[in-house]
Amino acid sequence: MLVNPLAAPAEIAFQCADANVGAIFTTTAFLPRLPQGYVVVLLDDAPRSAEVVAGGNAARVDLGSHHGLSIEGERDVAGSDEEAVIVYTSAMRGTPAGAILTHRNILSNARSVVEALQFTADDRLLAVLPYAHLFGFTVTACVPLLIGAQVTTMERFHPVKAAEIIAGGVTVFIAVPAVYHALLGAIERKSLDITSGALRLCVCGGAVLPRELQDRWQQVTGMELREGYGLTEAGPVALVNRPDLPNVPGTLGVALEGMDVEIKPPADDASIDGGPIASLPDGAIGEICVRGDNVFPGYVGGADGLPVRDGWLYTGDRGVRAPSGHITFLGLIKPMFTRNGFNVYPRELERVIGAMPGVTAVHVEPIPDPAKENDILVRITGNVSEEDVRGWCELKLSAYKQPTVIELAAG
Repeated sequence: MLVNPLAAPAEIAFQCADANVGAIFTTTAFLPRLPQGYVVVLLDDAPRSAEVVAGGNAARVDLGSHHGLSIEGERDVAGSDEEAVIVYTSAMRGTPAGAILTHRNILSNARSVVEALQFTADDRLLAVLPYAHLFGFTVTACVPLLIGAQVTTMERFHPVKAAEIIAGGVTVFIAVPAVYHALLGAIERKSLDITSGALRLCVCGGAVLPRELQDRWQQVTGMELREGYGLTEAGPVALVNRPDLPNVPGTLGVALEGMDVEIKPPADDASIDGGPIASLPDGAIGEICVRGDNVFPGYVGGADGLPVRDGWLYTGDRGVRAPSGHITFLGLIKPMFTRNGFNVYPRELERVIGAMPGVTAVHVEPIPDPAKENDILVRITGNVSEEDVRGWCELKLSAYKQPTVIELAAG
């Protein structure tokens, strides 16, 4: 299970219990946020050693030296259908569901990304996306490992430092809109030139890419910014504006090799009878649907979330397909919005805040923000203070789910 370090202790405890976790691999810094009673493996001294803590006893385990390790094996192996990772997402009904991704899902998606973005062992990536986010895990961890490319990581994203690293020899940079927005600010303030090095490709995903940000990036850097699309349940990448095809701004790109992406009548269409559903013709608006080895098998415990019907994952996103195969995003069907590339589900926040003593009603909605995609507005009816609400949210919700504006009404 991948646990977001921005998660609140209550969220981590729920995920560990729900996924039947046996041991937690972490660092000492995160110990205060973890639930009690689990075997804990502390990786502060990795890759040399780890400390295993269980039942109040600690033991040091030698991991050996892995620096410069060359990993050999069959790179074309399909991968088993056993679970590889669990990522909690899709809280459309108020409670997050753990999406199960198999080894086949991850390897299939990684290979599709390698082919679509023409990765080679000579590429060098700067990884700024969190590995707890499947976008970061698959694209900036599994992909380079699969082909033997080089990865540079940052302990914490800093726009100026990131721009300097990119200019120093990075060939591929992949991030969410908020990161590109921050990078542009740093580049303009410091008069930096990130294209003096080897940079060949910039890709944006995780949230809708505003056309003005896409245009501004090219004006300032001289580099095209290519948009892609995916979701956790699809491994996650499903569409991208490939570098071997003309970039089509305003579109999510075309389907990756090994998968199908088509437009179908929305899953909540009352006329659907449960049988196979024909795809809509090009130009017709409907729900973006994905099929392939990258599509997940389901959620932990069979929890509700996005449906899979006749092998097709219904994404909850509205779109239209052009004859060229390019998909254009036309808005959300599912009740959510994004903030800094992370999904925010209003019903989850309403459930959590609604459980606070003194609260009688809660409504959550996005506040559009060009730098973060959205901020969060919470309207509360009840007998509580703003300070109390913020304290409750800090204990119960991830950092990216914290309210920006709280409006209170007595009742």
